[in-house]
Amino acid sequence: MVYSSVFVLIVAIISIGYRQPLDKSAGTSSTNVNSLSAATNQTSVDSTVAASVAASVAKTTNLSVATSVANLSISTQLTSEISQSDTITSTKPQIILATEDNRLVTSYTTVAGDTVDSLAAKFGISAQTIRWANNLTTSSAVNPGTTLKILPFNGVLYSVKSDDTIASIAKKYQVDQTRLVIKNDLDVSGLQPNTSIILPEGTLPEEERPGYVAPVVYTQSYGTGFGGNTWFISYGTPDNGLYAHGNCTLYTYNRRRALGLTVGDHWGNASSWAYMAALPTSQGGGGLLVDHTPSVGAIIQNGGYLGHVGVVEAILANGDISISEMNAYVSGGGYNIVSGRIVLAGNVSQYSYIH
Repeated sequence: MVYSSVFVLIVAIISIGYRQPLDKSAGTSSTNVNSLSAATNQTSVDSTVAASVAASVAKTTNLSVATSVANLSISTQLTSEISQSDTITSTKPQIILATEDNRLVTSYTTVAGDTVDSLAAKFGISAQTIRWANNLTTSSAVNPGTTLKILPFNGVLYSVKSDDTIASIAKKYQVDQTRLVIKNDLDVSGLQPNTSIILPEGTLPEEERPGYVAPVVYTQSYGTGFGGNTWFISYGTPDNGLYAHGNCTLYTYNRRRALGLTVGDHWGNASSWAYMAALPTSQGGGGLLVDHTPSVGAIIQNGGYLGHVGVVEAILANGDISISEMNAYVSGGGYNIVSGRIVLAGNVSQYSYIH
C-alpha cells in the first residue's frame, strides 16, 4: 500500500509538472533568446501547483516524506512569488519636474520697445522677478542694449554666503525648503559660498530691495512741524520723468517702488493720489485700499490745492507715526530735501493712507 502511494505521488508530480519540450529548430533571434532566458529563471505556475498537490497527497497518505514534500512545496511557492515580483518595476514619484534647462539663468539684450512688463510676459515670469534680478527700481521702461538676467521661474537670484544654511535662507526669504533643494540640486552639491542659486517664489526683505534707502532717524531733532519732531535725511531723489523734480510726489513714488509696493505712474498732484489709488484698475486707478488707519509702507496723504504725500516708516508704541517725505517746509526739510517727521497720535486719523 505504501509503495502504491509513493508511486501515485511520483506520477502526480511528473504528470502535472511535465511541459512540452521547446522546438530547438526555431530561429535564435534576440527575442527568442531573451524569452528562453526568462523562462529558465522563473518557476512556472505548473511547478507550483504540482508541488502543492504532491504535498497534499503525501500528507493524506501519511508518507514518511510528507514533511519534506511540504517544505518543498512552500519553497517552490516562495520562489514563484519572488520571480514574479522581480518583473515589477517600482518608480520613485518626482515631486517637482526639475530638468537642467529650467535651472539656468539666461541673458537677454533689450531692444527698442522692450519694457519690464513686456519681457515678463515674453519669458513667463513676473515683472518683480526681473526687477529684483537686475536691480531695477525705475519705471517699466528699459534702455535698448541693456543686458538683463532672466530667471527660469519666479523668485530671487541669491549669492550664497559662508554662514548660510538651507534653513536660514528658506526662513529669511520665505521659500519652501524642499523646492529650494530640488530646484538647485543642493541634495547633491550642498550650499557653496560665492555661488548663485535661485530661491523659487522667494521674497526680498524690504532692506534688500533695489534702491532701498533706510530713513535716518536722529535722536536730536531739528525742530517741530505740525506738533511733532522733524529731522533731515538726505538731498534729492532720482528723477524718473513721471513726477516733478524736488516734489513730494517724486520721492514718495521712488520710496514706494523701493519698498516693492504699488504706486501709480500717473496719479497727478498729491491732492489727487487718494482718489486715483482707490479707483479700480479697470478705470485707470490703482485698485488699492484707502482709509484713515496707518500701516508701515503706506502713503500718507492730505488734500488741499496741491496736497502732500509721504511714506509711513514706523508706528510707535504710543500711537505716533514716523514718516519720510520730501519738499516739506518744516525744520530739516524743504524743496528737494528728504526729511523725517513724527505725526502725533492725535493727528494720525486726520490723514488718508494708501495701502
